[in-house]
Amino acid sequence: MSRSQTKNAALTTALAFHYQMLIGLDKCFSLEDGQSVWFEKDGDVSLISPDALESKQTEVKNYSAALTDHHENLWKTLKNWLAPGFNYAQYGVLVLHTTQAFGVTTRLKNWNSQSTEQRLQVLKNIFSDRTEAHLNVKNPSEIIKLQKSVMEKSSYKNLMGVIAKVVLHVESADLNTLKNNYYNKLSGYIPTANRQAFAEGLIGFIYEQANSAEWVIEKTVFDQKREALTAKWGPTLFTIPDFTHRDATEEEVDSYLTELFVRKIIEVEYEDVLPEAIGNWLELRNSLIEEFNGYPQFRETVNRYREQWIRAFSAKYRMASRRLGSPTSISQDLYDEVISETPFGIDGYPNPEFVFRNGLIHDAMDDEERNLKWRVEP
Repeated sequence: MSRSQTKNAALTTALAFHYQMLIGLDKCFSLEDGQSVWFEKDGDVSLISPDALESKQTEVKNYSAALTDHHENLWKTLKNWLAPGFNYAQYGVLVLHTTQAFGVTTRLKNWNSQSTEQRLQVLKNIFSDRTEAHLNVKNPSEIIKLQKSVMEKSSYKNLMGVIAKVVLHVESADLNTLKNNYYNKLSGYIPTANRQAFAEGLIGFIYEQANSAEWVIEKTVFDQKREALTAKWGPTLFTIPDFTHRDATEEEVDSYLTELFVRKIIEVEYEDVLPEAIGNWLELRNSLIEEFNGYPQFRETVNRYREQWIRAFSAKYRMASRRLGSPTSISQDLYDEVISETPFGIDGYPNPEFVFRNGLIHDAMDDEERNLKWRVEP
């Protein structure tokens, strides 16, 4: 049976509603004490604050066409804000949040920097494009109906009150960008592998707050849910993993003979240490890397440790290069000296285990770009 596609109109509506929800979710992250986010209260998204001047009503529109003088978006939004059932006085800001860019020739481009009187004049100038024939036609277009409703002279007082608060937020992020921005906000406290689960949990929570009477997200409730999800999906308290001091088996030694760090040991004719070296290296790769997944702060510690060790080793290598005698014997002595010395500590890991340190040494030797080696060149 072939898969049928969702009807385009229904899918478009669902995605538009989801876009609106993500805008509201974004506002939830910045709520202050006493504030709340409402959906479908006076429009799409409302941020309600004890101080009316800090309250904000946002109409969320996802259009592909440019915002031109006669595009329905602004005019329809103004008509809604002028409706008798909408009390614009309870909001300090009215935002038209649209994905649209300004049209090339639109007279709306300077809206946000204009005075109320200048904004009214812009609307009047746009409306003056309409001739008597346009306005008095028997069946006027929808945009003309909207413009006539907004520009009724009897409503100029209310219109001035509304447009004084209007902010045009154009070229807003589309749905996919909005999702990516949301995930980026989780960086630093939710591991990458857990962000999808965290996001789904918080988005599901937002939808669950809707009922037949209202759809509101209070700051305290949102914070509690976010903290609970962070406790579940955030990084757990980091503990240094245990390292097992074991030699590699014969099969493991045979399997890794072609690794760069192994070839560097063979180069100094020191095959006797291969089981221990490969065992330490495997312990680092299999235990450390897996254990530290999701802990970028400790990966930085490991990187700093590596860099400090390389600097210390470089000095030892230079000193070994000045010794007289068999290069092979000197190289083997250098290996034993470096591998057997007590590991130094570092902030975040004051007492490293030998297995960790030595595994890190072999891992550094395995890096082709480092050009580290045991073989001393007199």
